Amino acid sequence: MSQFDKLLRRIRSLDKNLRFEELQKVLEHYGYIMSGPASGSSHKTFRKPGKMPITIPQHDPIKRAYVEHVKAVVESEDDNEENN
Repeated sequence: MSQFDKLLRRIRSLDKNLRFEELQKVLEHYGYIMSGPASGSSHKTFRKPGKMPITIPQHDPIKRAYVEHVKAVVESEDDNEENN
């Protein structure tokens, strides 16, 4: 099992110790592009054409609500891959 697969497993299990960089890696794998405000905010926004933007604060560990959001993205993207 690859490291990326292990990371996906941790996201699916809603691991409490996920770091921002790990969520960033997963979202970028699925085609999201990160952007941040010009000044001052620790929140980063991930965008993908045709999808709602996802905003996540750059803190460690990441709160469960944000992990749940990324989990929903992973499941949605996996469903799309299976249907194509």
